[in-house]
Amino acid sequence: MRIRQARLDEAGVLTELAMRSKASHGYSSAFMEACRDELKIDEEALAQRDVWVAETDNAGIVGFFGLWPPEDSVAEVDPLFVDPGYQRCGIGRTLWDSLEHRARSAKASKIRLDADPNAVRFYERMGCVVTGEAPSGSIAGRLLPQMEKPL
Repeated sequence: MRIRQARLDEAGVLTELAMRSKASHGYSSAFMEACRDELKIDEEALAQRDVWVAETDNAGIVGFFGLWPPEDSVAEVDPLFVDPGYQRCGIGRTLWDSLEHRARSAKASKIRLDADPNAVRFYERMGCVVTGEAPSGSIAGRLLPQMEKPL
């Protein structure tokens, strides 16, 4: 497996991977359609964020993360997804390690993210703690766990 920077021509592949990964938590089709715009990775997202992919020779891209440049030394994770067929294989951990390295290189002292409730345990294993709640960008009235990790 390799970790490399995402290319502009991979935006559609990353969007579909994000949709598959989120849907793997059992969300309905209507819920997923409501999330599509928020989960969409386009050329603008790739230009604004530090986006890296995990790929294998035989499967191609199996996961990715996006990291916003630090503001007040806090780097925002947006997003981190692993293809459902490759979850629980260490890819998320490898992506997280790369993400932390990128955040430190950008002089961040803390990582922050709004987590899907089904992903909280993964982020806790990565050393994050829940610090509050943030409104969902897709579903009115839905609150997401906000998590942080000092670097």
